[in-house]
Amino acid sequence: MLSMETLTYGILALLGVISLLGTYLAIIEKDLVKAVIFSALQSTAYAFIFYILMAPDIVLVYVPVAVGLYPAIVLFLIKKTGRLDGDEP
Repeated sequence: MLSMETLTYGILALLGVISLLGTYLAIIEKDLVKAVIFSALQSTAYAFIFYILMAPDIVLVYVPVAVGLYPAIVLFLIKKTGRLDGDEP
């Protein structure tokens, strides 16, 4: 049977891989809206990592800013420019 500590480390490792994958996909994506979604996925994984590490003060600030406010602002800016990398408005 797995101990609780081992299970916690496994979940942290899985969330770390998810955040790494989200970051990689956000970097290589040409569609800027999809890149913002991948970035929000990475931010959500970080928020869960902070929660598991028992840092509720960081989670309370990180979630509204990194998962909510940042993608909303970037999506607004993408709407003002172009959706694909290199598009003209």
